[in-house]
Amino acid sequence: MQAKKRYLVSLLSGAFLVLLFYLAGMPVSPGGKSRHERSRHVYRRSEQPWPHFSDRLDSFNPSDHIDAEEHDTHASPRHTRDVHASVYKGKRCRMDSCFDLSLCRRNGFKVYVYPQQKGEKISESYQNILATIETSRFYTSDPGQACVFVLSLDTLDRDQLSPHYVHNLRAKVQSLPLWNDGRNHLIFNLYSGTWPDYTEDLGFDIGQAMLAKASISTETFRPRFDVSIPLFPKEHPKTGGERGYLKYNTIPPFRKYMLVFKGKRYLTGIGSDTRNALYHVHNAEDVVLLTTCKHGKDWQKHKDARCDRDNAEYDKYDYREMLHNSTFCLVPRGRRLGSFRFLEALQAACVPVMLSNGWELPFSEVINWNTGAVIGDERLLLQIPSTVRSIHQDKILALRQQTQFLWEAYFSSVEKIVLTTLEIIQDRVLQHTARSTVMWNTHPGGLFTLPQYSSYLGDLPFYYAGLGIKTYPKFTAVIHAVTPLVSQSQPVLKLLTAVAKSQYCAQIIVLWNCDKPLPAKHRWPATSVPVIVIEGENKVMSSRFLPYESILTDAVLSLDEDTVLSTTEVDFAFTVWQSFPERIVGYPARSHFWDSNKERWGYTSKWTNDYSMVLTGAAIYHRYYHYLYTHFLPSSLKNMVDQLANCEDILMNFLVSAVTKLPPIKVTQKKQYKETMMVQTSRASRWADPDHFAQRQTCMNKFASWFGSMPLVHSQMRLDPVLFKDQVSILRKKYREIERL
Repeated sequence: MQAKKRYLVSLLSGAFLVLLFYLAGMPVSPGGKSRHERSRHVYRRSEQPWPHFSDRLDSFNPSDHIDAEEHDTHASPRHTRDVHASVYKGKRCRMDSCFDLSLCRRNGFKVYVYPQQKGEKISESYQNILATIETSRFYTSDPGQACVFVLSLDTLDRDQLSPHYVHNLRAKVQSLPLWNDGRNHLIFNLYSGTWPDYTEDLGFDIGQAMLAKASISTETFRPRFDVSIPLFPKEHPKTGGERGYLKYNTIPPFRKYMLVFKGKRYLTGIGSDTRNALYHVHNAEDVVLLTTCKHGKDWQKHKDARCDRDNAEYDKYDYREMLHNSTFCLVPRGRRLGSFRFLEALQAACVPVMLSNGWELPFSEVINWNTGAVIGDERLLLQIPSTVRSIHQDKILALRQQTQFLWEAYFSSVEKIVLTTLEIIQDRVLQHTARSTVMWNTHPGGLFTLPQYSSYLGDLPFYYAGLGIKTYPKFTAVIHAVTPLVSQSQPVLKLLTAVAKSQYCAQIIVLWNCDKPLPAKHRWPATSVPVIVIEGENKVMSSRFLPYESILTDAVLSLDEDTVLSTTEVDFAFTVWQSFPERIVGYPARSHFWDSNKERWGYTSKWTNDYSMVLTGAAIYHRYYHYLYTHFLPSSLKNMVDQLANCEDILMNFLVSAVTKLPPIKVTQKKQYKETMMVQTSRASRWADPDHFAQRQTCMNKFASWFGSMPLVHSQMRLDPVLFKDQVSILRKKYREIERL
């Protein structure tokens, strides 16, 4: 019995040793994954879930698999790595590994542009990019303060067959003293590679530099490091740009055509498959997909049997007419993944239908393209017509409106494309103040919502309605004082008393921009609300719009010292503003017009039913505009205002209208407002300056030039109290005093 036991133990021990020897030869999974990670890894490989309807299908090409197998069999590991690194070496670069964040924490987010080298030619498009950076609030001329560096060498067109191709760029870049293997550098590129394969190789080693690149593929795109930008033509406006073509919505939202396209057809080579197959979908009725092979020098030598018929059909239709009268616009890939058709469709409010597998869409890091485009699949071309027909008209309306928002917010000019790129990088660097997805994808957009003010949506007036937030029921009055206090009957003291009596007044701030010393406290009238006297910074006009910490309310009532308002007028204006917190609401209205004889913008103060500005001498607006005025506008415009001691109210109206795309709101006020001010004003007031009006004409055109277009919007709406001037008892009216003014 004992022998049997010993035999059994020996047998089990031998089997155990054999098992250990077998397991010792098996590879161990790297990294020591946890149980949760291993189970998740197994799930991915063996139990794939059903794909989401919006997911892209993996490309399938039998030849690809065959090539891959042969490659793996015959190629050495070193050769394999070289092939995968042929585009650029920093494939695994991310912000935490290839970007020195300490440079940004030290001096803030500043961008340095290398000085242009003698003899180096720069294309107009790249000049516009550099000029945008140099005039932005991010620019610094001191490389020691820079967080990001931009080359003055033109890297936009890296097609060797292009006349704009810069030769010997590899050596030129490596010789730059601050290059540092591309660390903290940003490289802009629109075209890479050349015929016939059009690879994404730029022809030089970018090292650890970030790419702001058009037509970039998802395979080579480095998430949260590179930035995908749109392909734009050389004629693209530097600033401003045209507004979207959508003037009004039609119900139902369908247009003459359901789906259109007009462009080149490539007979062979990369990008030819989809465009060669478009004729299968074209029905010459509501689906009009036109191609021509009439391009290039030798097109007749290589034309196929369909060329002549396609060319004849192509010439029958006007491209712009098709764009403006179609619900959807097809955006197939060309030789490269990107296409000019993309921006053209956005501007025309023609919903883009993307057919470019593997394209990392522009600004995809922050823009949700599912709300502004239809993402198709090149392999499912024949299903596209039925797919777009199945989209509900409510969804079409939403898509169309989003195309207009995206176009005007990020794509209508080179300036917006460049600034959006820089803002995306800044959000990565300053993650604690990064914009939310809602800020990027809803009006007014990421460029006008500065997260340094607040990253909470409830602090910005544009989101009150969507969040169901009511404004704080009080305002802070800011009175701009420029004349010395010599008499107790001066207008500023009467104004202070009238404003303090308002039931909505929380506090009054007197901004003392007078050259004389501050008056003693006993010179100010006693009021039921706090009165804070602040001495103006450098005694300049722009100081009235500084974001003072003492302003604690959402609403700011901006007043000139010689404004004449009653308590009732103040109350009514604030009540109106509570319904329109993103706009300027006030009394003195002015207008602009285009002078065709002088070919410039004009300014008028005539009393008419039409206005486009409400002067900040008596107006209410949200305090966020103080922050935006101070930190968004360039110093050149603010310096101009300070030197002239004029036009700050016009500049604020330009800014608010540019943000909201809406006019200000005029409320009821006596017509004697202007004359009363002129009588009671002191000689030291700017209104007495004979050059005052001419200066304001000049300001209008200077501001319009910087904004790139005229942002002011005309309006004929005036809001009066209920029963205003009606022949009923005065006792039935809430704002009775306004009737008597």
